Amino acid sequence: MSKGTTIKKELKQVAETAEELTNSRTLEVLARTGFAVSGILHLLMGAIAVRLAMGGTGRADFSGAVAELATMPVGPFLLWGSFGACAALSLWQAGDAIFDFNHQPTKKKAKNKAKAALQAVVYAALALTVLHFATGTGTGEDNRKATSDFTVSMMEAPGGVALLVLIGLAVAVTGVAYGMRGPRKSFEKQLRMPERGAARIAVTSLGVAGYLAKGMVLLLTGLLIAIATVKQHPEDSTGLDGGLRALRDQPLGPYLLAAVGAGLVCYGAYMIMRAKLAKMTR
Repeated sequence: MSKGTTIKKELKQVAETAEELTNSRTLEVLARTGFAVSGILHLLMGAIAVRLAMGGTGRADFSGAVAELATMPVGPFLLWGSFGACAALSLWQAGDAIFDFNHQPTKKKAKNKAKAALQAVVYAALALTVLHFATGTGTGEDNRKATSDFTVSMMEAPGGVALLVLIGLAVAVTGVAYGMRGPRKSFEKQLRMPERGAARIAVTSLGVAGYLAKGMVLLLTGLLIAIATVKQHPEDSTGLDGGLRALRDQPLGPYLLAAVGAGLVCYGAYMIMRAKLAKMTR
């Protein structure tokens, strides 16, 4: 057997082992828990947003939500468990991006693989945020500062301003797409929906309200990035928290912010339900 054939055989064995790992029942259970953790953090973000609308304090982003989680009883246990769950969900999504959708037409396959890869990155970033708090190095300012620092770095790089505007617009468009999933109820395709009755109504209602709110938050965040870049004020690019605070400063802003906060609470409840109802098997 030639050296090249041996290498190919070993690579194939590695790929098969990786696919088995990402298809394991243990990883699936942990990944489902990751949806629940995301739901809890969105519940906390929504509660913080409502608090801000009422004149209170807090950071309405993932760092602020994790900071709130850390103050709860058995906080370290919750943080390490949340880190493991988010890391598992990131790995599961990465497995989807690599091994799933291969039977689909080329265009649809590429779209679904890209979506899964993006979700893997999102949950990996969330896991990293939780890890910072679990190890005692995180603060409620983490996400806000990271977004601002990223904007500054990009604006100083060649072609960075144009790229940053495109990133902001891409996030805003993603927000619109998220928001449209609500009224269209396209999120139901991700779930094994209850057949009938109050449970089905609850899942649908929470999903509609939640996706509308999540879409609004992403839209505001993307627009804030683009506007801060165009105006040469990178310090104004402050992520989810900055977007919600900008909403509060508009006419009727506190009422709108309270509504968005309530919607994020709905999204959080939906994600907790998704932990049980999500279609996970490949």
